Amino acid sequence: MTAMPGANGRQTGGPAGAGWPPPGPAGEELLIRSALRTEERSFSLPTDVDPRAFFGGQDANLKALTAHTGARLVARGSLVKVQGSSSEVERVMAILGKMVDLARSGTEPTPAEVHALWEQAGTGPSAGRDGSGSEDAGVAEAVAMTARGRPIRPRTAGQRHYVESMQTHDLTFAIGPAGTGKTYLAVAMAVAAWKQHQVARIILTRPAVEAGERLGFLPGDLQEKVNPYLRPLYDALFDLFGQETFQRYMEKGIIEVAPLAYMRGRTLDDSFIILDEAQNTTPEQMKMFLTRLGFGSRAVVTGDVTQVDLPEGKTSGLRQVQDVLRGVPGIAFCFLTEHDVVRHPLVQRIVRAYEEFESRGSVNQPGAASHERDGSFREGEEVLASPAGPRPWAGNGS
Repeated sequence: MTAMPGANGRQTGGPAGAGWPPPGPAGEELLIRSALRTEERSFSLPTDVDPRAFFGGQDANLKALTAHTGARLVARGSLVKVQGSSSEVERVMAILGKMVDLARSGTEPTPAEVHALWEQAGTGPSAGRDGSGSEDAGVAEAVAMTARGRPIRPRTAGQRHYVESMQTHDLTFAIGPAGTGKTYLAVAMAVAAWKQHQVARIILTRPAVEAGERLGFLPGDLQEKVNPYLRPLYDALFDLFGQETFQRYMEKGIIEVAPLAYMRGRTLDDSFIILDEAQNTTPEQMKMFLTRLGFGSRAVVTGDVTQVDLPEGKTSGLRQVQDVLRGVPGIAFCFLTEHDVVRHPLVQRIVRAYEEFESRGSVNQPGAASHERDGSFREGEEVLASPAGPRPWAGNGS
């Protein structure tokens, strides 16, 4: 069959309408040939977008697009020529359009942003439930700004659900693998709430549990001893406030970073409270933390139930709480997956490989959320899940 140019300049594989493709194997072969037929389109950058920043150093963003889609991209000035199959070219054109939206919103495109946009473009794993990508149309609004003026915004569909749950619920649980932005987005939301005078202070806490190691004696006073466990929280706050501003707010009591043991006996009013690494709490510690919530306060609990560092035989409070608080109004559970990982692309593949390995040899553990198995919820329950589908770690040991 001779390929004819379509109305939009593309190559078409046969006449449109009824009767094409013909039924049976012959029709399937024609469809495959049509999809694989090479086409070329051009994308012209708007005059208000800097081509050097848009393409990235040594065209890193275009190389990332090629790696993800298989299309060939060639940049000449402000023009990008895209070659590939019809589906590849269509995908690249959509992503380039969203990269322009990012650049215009103040976010310089990076290979990481390209990866996130590819995930959202309709065929990536975190596209909409129907595979259309419609759940992620456009660029999400910035949650907060870093000290250097970089906007922080959710990059994936799961992250958007997570941000929405924090905006609409007094207590949000974020459960998912490393690199999904659980802690960073929670800190960004806390900073935004404080700047908008919704809360008077920010409190961040995590259990002081060693990650499978024996660190032995740590020098210094009590604060210096626990600081290594709290370093990830400090890093996020440094990024958002700058080190000098952060230190000043710490001295004024606006920001408090402390181990979980310091929370006992307190009532926390007008605060945005974040419990990080909650998989390392015992059920008793989890109950203690949740009952600290005072008037005008909001809390976010984050953790990864596949990385529990508690002694063998100890139940994770984060696992148990999924069953305990099912159906309680005002509480949201947001489950992120490896498709929401926004670190190096290799991290996503590592997470997926571990989950597949563990699923082959694990059995259901006590405390696994029963709604994961039977799909049922009680009236009033708020559960937000990543559009990527069921949590891959459900019922897996750690």
